[in-house]
Amino acid sequence: MYRFSINQQEWILRFSINVTMEKLEKQRVFKAIVQMGSELIHFTHGDSFIIIDKEIGMVVFNVETIPSFILIVSNVVSDEDWYMYDGQMVKRYTGK
Repeated sequence: MYRFSINQQEWILRFSINVTMEKLEKQRVFKAIVQMGSELIHFTHGDSFIIIDKEIGMVVFNVETIPSFILIVSNVVSDEDWYMYDGQMVKRYTGK
């Protein structure tokens, strides 16, 4: 768990128990969140968003604002498990 402030609001970054990450990966996620800064105040309770990290993969966040401002890392999906649906077919996503 990490604590930080943005625009005088105290936030908590938590990792769901089903997310297995090394300490350095968690620190990398935390640094990305801190860089987002005031972008976080635009999210409301129940919102979700993702950050795509070249080393970790897609990091899924859930936002809670009641009773506190909490970001929960609910899942991490490595890029080899990304798929794209074009309306007709599902294909492995290659970033192109």
